[in-house]
Amino acid sequence: QVHLVESGGGLVQAGGSLRLSCAASGSIFRLAVISWYRQAPGKQRELVAVITSGGSTNYADSVKGRFTISRDNAKNTVYLQMNSLKPEDTAVYICNADYRYQSYWGQGTQVTVSS
Repeated sequence: QVHLVESGGGLVQAGGSLRLSCAASGSIFRLAVISWYRQAPGKQRELVAVITSGGSTNYADSVKGRFTISRDNAKNTVYLQMNSLKPEDTAVYICNADYRYQSYWGQGTQVTVSS
């Protein structure tokens, strides 16, 4: 079982930065693929960034060069550094952990970017 808790969201002006954290319980965390998704009002949930257990990363085209995903297995935490934020980045950001066909979700943290 994995329990995920996101933090770090808030209100920021366009061009600003935020760092989101996804803290996890459970010993399998370091073996799991961790993803950040986001969901804006009236839109489908969108995959933003992924990091494997080995540290390989992948990003949505809309955030490449602006967002960086990283993990600290000693702290059971994954981070999403978001720079050069745009109003269209406004959404609830949700952490996901996938391990052996099991998928776990956090509750999400709100990010609002003002123009």
